Amino acid sequence: MKVPFVSFLPMEKEIGEEIKLAFERVFSRSWYIEGEEDKNFEKAFAEYIGVDHCIGVGNGLDALMLALKSLGIGKGDEVIVPSNTFIATALAVSYVGATLVLVEPEINTYNIDPSLIEEKITDRTKAIIPVHLYGQACDMDSIMDIARKHNLRVIEDCAQAHGALYKGKRVGSFGDLAAFSFYPGKNLGALGDAGAVVTRDAGLAEIVRALGNYGSDYKYHHIYKGNNSRLDELQAAFLSVKLKYLERMNEERRRIADCYTKGIKNSKIVLPVVKSECLPVWHIYAVRCDERDALEMHLNQKGIGTNKHYPIPIHLQQCYKDLGLSENDLPIAEKISETELSLPMFYGMSDDEIKYVIDAINEF
Repeated sequence: MKVPFVSFLPMEKEIGEEIKLAFERVFSRSWYIEGEEDKNFEKAFAEYIGVDHCIGVGNGLDALMLALKSLGIGKGDEVIVPSNTFIATALAVSYVGATLVLVEPEINTYNIDPSLIEEKITDRTKAIIPVHLYGQACDMDSIMDIARKHNLRVIEDCAQAHGALYKGKRVGSFGDLAAFSFYPGKNLGALGDAGAVVTRDAGLAEIVRALGNYGSDYKYHHIYKGNNSRLDELQAAFLSVKLKYLERMNEERRRIADCYTKGIKNSKIVLPVVKSECLPVWHIYAVRCDERDALEMHLNQKGIGTNKHYPIPIHLQQCYKDLGLSENDLPIAEKISETELSLPMFYGMSDDEIKYVIDAINEF
């Protein structure tokens, strides 16, 4: 049997006709930027997250960058980011000219450790970016308490956590702003690059929208040195279709994750830990193994697709040599990068495929 790491085929088979109708609807209107599809999706997604405003943008990295820019964060400022995350979180900070400050994660949840944040705060710190990694919410109560205590802004990175809950509230509804990616592989994925910023603050929403539209508040009138980053009508239409099914598809991912958690019985494998106040959406099912490379080879030889999130931590990437950090400076992030392996996780996995993965891991 072959089990891919990810497959869109079951989902596409189920909703493909609706996607085609959405394309035809947009094509027939001959209107491709800032139209009705954008407005409809932004309204629906804001309501889904539980905030007042959603601004569609070009991708998740732009969403983070525009959120930072809307807060006036730039050169001379510091932004706290988890040491264990995809590089886009760090790049957004770099793109606005601010200084990246890395904080280690909790080893069992992979998310930023709130108990380590305050020691990294200086008089130049302006914001915290908690990343709801792999689809599980961060400890937002602790993070928001720290932010209020030190008068800091919070931008949630929700790129992997569409629909995840923390104490019954959706991620993206806690901070000053939140950034989402709709990259095709996400739980809510477009058919190309796309992203969004959400917020309760009408003023920040206006700034983000202008910044993503060349800094313009109305045609040919530019109040900021902005960017070109807008959600196009086609992607908005596709996302509107998929949003209707997101909860059901997230529930299916939870079922798959539950099967893995109950079925994997191998002392060499460290399973992910879910905190009681969190309801993850399992964008990634990440296990750890001290023999990770051997485990990966074992699974791949059996036709099982895997991935590593992420094999090189940010502080050891060549592009971030300027941080002045070396091996062993951030040991938890390094430990995760050396031992983490992501198992197949996608809507439509069959019971036979799930069992095949579990049996292969237990044989290792």
